[in-house]
Amino acid sequence: MSRGGQTKNREDGPERKCIATGEAQPKTGLIRFVLGPDGRIVPDLAGKLPGRGVYVSSDRKALDKAISKGLFQRSLKQPVKLPEGLLELLEQMLVRRVIDLISLARKSGDAVSGYEKVKDWLMKDQADVLIQATDGSERGKTKLSTPYGGTYIGWLSADELGMAFGRQSVIHAALGTGGLASRVVEEAQRLKGMRVPASKSGAKDTDRGGRGRRKG
Repeated sequence: MSRGGQTKNREDGPERKCIATGEAQPKTGLIRFVLGPDGRIVPDLAGKLPGRGVYVSSDRKALDKAISKGLFQRSLKQPVKLPEGLLELLEQMLVRRVIDLISLARKSGDAVSGYEKVKDWLMKDQADVLIQATDGSERGKTKLSTPYGGTYIGWLSADELGMAFGRQSVIHAALGTGGLASRVVEEAQRLKGMRVPASKSGAKDTDRGGRGRRKG
């Protein structure tokens, strides 16, 4: 993984072409859609639903273009129905996936929350991913630095992070090396593309990937 919420390109990872941008990229940065029996477009975030799939970059602009230009219909070569509020639905689905993965990491002992615990993990080089809520105090957040060579995730709200840790709200969290960290980063990166600068959750891209802390 690299700093700033990006994952390294997987040389052996399969690539697919985005129907909106025409660019081929690893599947981890795309959202797959399939056509349901009723002719309705269905998001397939896990990439496991049967049927022919089409791919769109996990980016609000790309999805807007795919919807407004009728690219789903053109790619599938037949009329399709789009769910109402598709962009908002996708954002909610991605938030849920990120929260669930962080929660699983917590239950396996690979995630901690709270300023002091996160600080301790960072000092002991136990953390590979630093997660901070968008609506937390900027002064408090700047006291913690992204692990050197690690990843920063800064586009979840305190309430969303709180759900992952079974609390009302969480500002600071960290993921250990290995475990589910890479999956959390991949899903969080897809969510990042769907988040507008100022959403209802108060989320905005606060990428601080350049602030790495050198080990040793």
